[in-house]
Amino acid sequence: MGTTDSGFAIRPAGADDCAGVWRLVCALEGCALPYDRFAAIYARQLADPRCRCLVCASADGLAGVLNLRLEEQLHHAARVAEIMEFAVLPAYRGRGLGRQLLAAACGLAAQAGCAQIEAACNQRRADAHRFYLRAGMQNTHFKFTLPLPAQP
Repeated sequence: MGTTDSGFAIRPAGADDCAGVWRLVCALEGCALPYDRFAAIYARQLADPRCRCLVCASADGLAGVLNLRLEEQLHHAARVAEIMEFAVLPAYRGRGLGRQLLAAACGLAAQAGCAQIEAACNQRRADAHRFYLRAGMQNTHFKFTLPLPAQP
């Protein structure tokens, strides 16, 4: 994909990146997700052509991740890219890595024939809201959630 202005490489994620992506997503969510379950989902997504995961890497490890789902949606009558997870470690913020990850994801989505890229973002993430707005995205939707009881 390319090298960032800060010398980081933005590239497709691979199997060897699982632990680094897990750390980034745990930091994003503010909790330690169960690694075994995460790793199983990660492996399935790497094999799924509807999923694309990009990482921002250096010799020191991963600084960021952007995970996409590409799917045809009836209400758009088109293919849409949805950002499922997007995180840059706090120590690396302010260097343009997020902007460059988003640009790479937009290019990938356009090449895949997507009509638009979307992101749902937790209400408490005000910094992320500002990032998306500065990137030219519009806040046009509400997202509603309902936790379901665990099934045996």
